[in-house]
Amino acid sequence: MFKKILIANRGEIACRVATTARRLGVATVAVYSDVDAQAAHVRACDEAVHIGGAAARDSYLQWQRILDAALATGAQAVHPGYGFLSENEDFARACAAAGLVFIGPPAEAIAAMGSKSAAKSLMEKAGVPLVPGYHGRDNDPALLQREADRIGYPVLIKASAGGGGRGMRRVDRAEDFAAALASCQREAQASFGDDHVLVERYVSRPRHIEIQVFADGHGQCVYLFERDCSVQRRHQKVLEEAPAPGMSAARRAEMGAAAVAAAQAVGYVGAGTVEFIVEPEAGADAGSEVGRFYFMEMNTRLQVEHPVTEAITGHDLVEWQLRVASGERLPATQDALRMRGHAIEARICAENPDAGFLPATGRLDVLRWPAHVAFTRHASGSGHEPSAAVRVDAGVREGDAISPHYDSMVAKLIVWGEDRAQALARLDAALAQTHIVGLQTNVAFLRRVVASRSFAEADLDTALIERERAVLFDQQGLPLHWAAAGVIAQALQAESALQGADPWSRRDGWRIHGGARRRFDLKRGEVHHIATLERHHDGRLQLAMGEASWPLAVTALGGDRHDITLGGERRTLAVHAVGETVAVFGTEGSVELQDFDPIAHAGDHAEAGGRLTAPMPGKVVALLARAGDTVERGQPLAVMEAMKMEHTIAAPRDGVVAELLYAVGDQVGEGAELLRLAD
Repeated sequence: MFKKILIANRGEIACRVATTARRLGVATVAVYSDVDAQAAHVRACDEAVHIGGAAARDSYLQWQRILDAALATGAQAVHPGYGFLSENEDFARACAAAGLVFIGPPAEAIAAMGSKSAAKSLMEKAGVPLVPGYHGRDNDPALLQREADRIGYPVLIKASAGGGGRGMRRVDRAEDFAAALASCQREAQASFGDDHVLVERYVSRPRHIEIQVFADGHGQCVYLFERDCSVQRRHQKVLEEAPAPGMSAARRAEMGAAAVAAAQAVGYVGAGTVEFIVEPEAGADAGSEVGRFYFMEMNTRLQVEHPVTEAITGHDLVEWQLRVASGERLPATQDALRMRGHAIEARICAENPDAGFLPATGRLDVLRWPAHVAFTRHASGSGHEPSAAVRVDAGVREGDAISPHYDSMVAKLIVWGEDRAQALARLDAALAQTHIVGLQTNVAFLRRVVASRSFAEADLDTALIERERAVLFDQQGLPLHWAAAGVIAQALQAESALQGADPWSRRDGWRIHGGARRRFDLKRGEVHHIATLERHHDGRLQLAMGEASWPLAVTALGGDRHDITLGGERRTLAVHAVGETVAVFGTEGSVELQDFDPIAHAGDHAEAGGRLTAPMPGKVVALLARAGDTVERGQPLAVMEAMKMEHTIAAPRDGVVAELLYAVGDQVGEGAELLRLAD
């Protein structure tokens, strides 16, 4: 076993590797950028080395600096995590040349699977089923258009060197192909430095099922069963679970054997994932057994969703990585591997689902997790020890900032149950107890997905979110009158903390005779709501909103929790106040309100004119209109790249482009004026 390793990554995966390494007695070295000096992964490691600027290209992608840091600190090996350099064959070779062990597959295996088109040729020779399509090297746009027309629409354009949904577009009509191809290639070049793409038939109602494989340097290769990753937005995973619903033992063995054959075809060593598109059998009902499967790609690294495999098998996959990389044999044979129970992982991201999953940046002013473990090691033999009911893998702490320079994922919430029903119930409860204030997240959206008919009944395919759109988007969450009661409860608690022993020091509106009335001007989005709290002389409280009115009683439970009785109904609500923002959380959902002061904001509504601003910090990658062009509402005007994804900015109204204020390639801050529209 190694004495010291360097972790060439950041965030929750760096913290995760540090945790396992510490348990094995292995010292760890962190690397960090300018904005990560105080990050959680830096604190989790024994040593840390600064490697450059905030942008990944200036730090975490500077592999020579990482190698220098490893050599300077006496590390024997480098763990790449996932993302960044984890699938970079040049980095793997450079590690070997420097006398360092790359904790991952051989560079040749990375190269073989790094190109989706080349990988598919290899898989075809190995007898692994493939989706019909064009996988050639010639990427002339006219040729690709002809191939798409031959395959038949809809087709899927995919970046050959990529993953994570970047450089991927579904195209339904021939006339849309050229624009989609240009966007894919632009995104692929920016993300992977390679704009080569392939084109495949779009599989109808596809499921995304992947097999976890592991191989050692002694010729042994096993599969640790499957994960269903069908729930996706923008071709990126949202929820992952293991085992896959509807998977028969025979189909599991068939897919496992195909995955092992794929790994052995490239001389694989270490942790890897073979991803398959699964097509339902003709005439099959929704939610039926897993149908025909086709090889999609192999990720030559540990996956973000590996915890669900750990939960059902009882094996620490990072420990396996360290042991295999140090020359040991796999800790278990295929016959010894068993599954128990059901596990689901939810990716908690800084984003706004109602705005097309636009990434969000900001400070984690409040960060509260459900009762959980950071990581539980299970029995290394049979794997029959029960898993932790709730686990959180996070690389952030309260007060940290989510910057535009890296991925938008905040943390992973993993639950385990004896069966899927128990896991679903635990996931909903754990999400309800997850409180994040300071920036937008997808927590409420995840709860709605978990509660949707399709997910609850395991009617899974990659179109689930679109199919359930009516119940997933633009939902209000906690009823407004309960949210208002939460705001008032927080205000009452603040008052009681300030008032003195005599009545003349009280700030609750007490009067010698009669009652007192207090107005709350609450802003939800762009809509104002007036709530009135009436305090009677005998201490009774009454909440009024519009024409409705309810008796109100509040009991502080300690911390941010309150027992609130409103009109004869009782709820326990958690209330977090940050400046003017008050976030109220309950079992029905959550709401953020602004406790609005009209006088303080009297000058906020100055005429904005025809300004069109950047919704987030990022880079301008395309301008789709010129000064003087007449444009219509909804027409794309610019494309920005932020948090590894492209985002199209459309005209908010009809008008004429009066002025372009930035050029392609310029970096812009959130709120920066990109162009002006005239009437």
